[in-house]
Parts: sequence; C-alpha cells; structure tokens
Amino acid sequence: MRPLARALGRHGYDPQVVSYSSFFTSAERLATEWLPRRLVALGLDGGRQMDVVTHSMGGIILRAWVRAHLPAHLGRIVMIAPPNAGSAVADHMQRAAWFRRLFGEVGRELGTGPASLARGLGPWPAAAGELGILAGDRSINPLFAHWLGEAGDGAVSLRSVPLEGMSAFRVLHHSHTALLWRRETIEETIEFLGHGRFKGA
Repeated sequence: MRPLARALGRHGYDPQVVSYSSFFTSAERLATEWLPRRLVALGLDGGRQMDVVTHSMGGIILRAWVRAHLPAHLGRIVMIAPPNAGSAVADHMQRAAWFRRLFGEVGRELGTGPASLARGLGPWPAAAGELGILAGDRSINPLFAHWLGEAGDGAVSLRSVPLEGMSAFRVLHHSHTALLWRRETIEETIEFLGHGRFKGA
C-alpha cells in the first residue's frame, strides 16, 4: 500500500498504512477487535472524517467493521479487488492441509461456501459513505485462472467484486496484486476520493 500512500500524500492527504496479520485469527475478529483498537491508537475513531482505501481481504474487514459499528465519520471508500462474494481460489486452496493450518478460519471466510463471511455481510450501507470499487481482469497464474473458471484477476472473479450499494465500479486490465502498484489504479483512487467518480467509468 505504500506507493499508493505516498501518492495520496502528494495530493494533500494524511495517509496511514494500517497493516494486519491474518495468520491464526479470523477476519471477523480483525474487524471487531483489532481494527477498532488500531483506529483509536491512530486517533481515527470518530473525531474527524476518514476516507479509506483497501485491497483484497481488507475490504471484507472494513465491511465487517462497518456492519458492527456503522461509523458516521466515513467519507469516501475505495476497495481494490475485494472478494465481496467470496473467491473460488480460496475454496480450492482449502483442500490443501498447509493452507488450512496457515490460514484456518480466514480461508473459509473468504470462500464461497456456507462459512463465507464475505458473502454474508450484505449490501454497503448508504450511511457509511460513498463506495467505489476497482476490479482486475488479468490473471497471471494459469492454475488460479482455471479454478476461477471465468474472467477475473487471478484471485477473484469479476462477478465476485461488485457490491450492492456501491457508487462507482471500474475494471482495469491488471492482476490481483499488481493492481496496487499501477499508476492507473492510483489515479482512479485519487479521482474517486476527490470527486466520487472514476475517470474511466
């Protein structure tokens, strides 16, 4: 996230990169326990408006936090490649013992099955701020592309990214991880945070 944070800083924002570990815990616990404590430590727990940019699972953590707290101080939010309806790649990875040991509950939460946190969070609430979502349509991993079985960024299918209640949506020709570093992603993020729209939408 740091190249994106530096770009936001050059445009007058005061970015805080909030990192988390998904090992040996759940996305829901990150959302309801870890994130509130981290926001308090950063002074971002309600005293001033907060815009948010997430990547991948970060979008699910944010959604779970919003569901639990419905914060009134959110401004605009950009989610980059969020698995909002779960990921078929996570479903397949769950079959590997090492993945289950390493990611445990998080792996199930990001899948498409009954234990999917991503699928059960509901639409984006209008009161939680304007939401723009960027998706990728390029896969560089043939196995993951096969597991998805449809267009996507190699980790999340295009169908799984949109969310009811979003204000804007755009697809960029990049893979899941590369989306973070591309100039086009950074430009579109800055555009949405400033104006509530994407340039190419």
